[in-house]
Amino acid sequence: MIHILLADDQALVRAGFRALLNAEDDMQVVGEAANGDDAVKLVASLRPDVVLMDIRMPHCDGLEATRRIVADERLSHVKIIILTTFDLDEYIFEALRAGASGFLVKDTEPVDLIRGIQAVAGGDALLSPGVTRQLIAEFAALTRKTVPVPELEALTEREREVMALVAAGLSNDEIAEQLVVSPATAKTHVSRAMVKLGARDRAQLVVFAYESGLVRPG
Repeated sequence: MIHILLADDQALVRAGFRALLNAEDDMQVVGEAANGDDAVKLVASLRPDVVLMDIRMPHCDGLEATRRIVADERLSHVKIIILTTFDLDEYIFEALRAGASGFLVKDTEPVDLIRGIQAVAGGDALLSPGVTRQLIAEFAALTRKTVPVPELEALTEREREVMALVAAGLSNDEIAEQLVVSPATAKTHVSRAMVKLGARDRAQLVVFAYESGLVRPG
């Protein structure tokens, strides 16, 4: 069972998500918050698996709430999906850098929302279907210049190669096919890279890949 917290300042939006998700056999909405402050408090008390976090809320927005949740080591298992009205929201890359596992636009098809939650709960990164890794690269280029990531030195050549493929948007199965290895081996390389870099999930691997210059925008 995937336990989900909804954080959105619009009651009707929360009601729609709640009805949709509670209808799934493997999902349960355990709480709702109308602003970022309440979201942080409820996450600390309810310990959900996934938070659907609206990026724009009063008092404390989704970006700040994400930073505060990620900063709490007791909540390291919590995955955050940012909800936005626009694909090109200026805060999306900052949210990924802060520790969000991905984002979806609010008009995403229900089946894609459900699959996205399942993917993030399973440890995968999530980007809205209409947004490519290239856009994330452009956010990286605009937001910050290349910065040193000393932990990259600990990666093997194969782990660097796998990390670059993750940043290109490939799944473990696609990485395995490209490198002619088993999916289990590809998953192991991804996991080792995450551990060495201290990344929460695949989304942060993408951030590290762009920020370090391992992958260049465009």
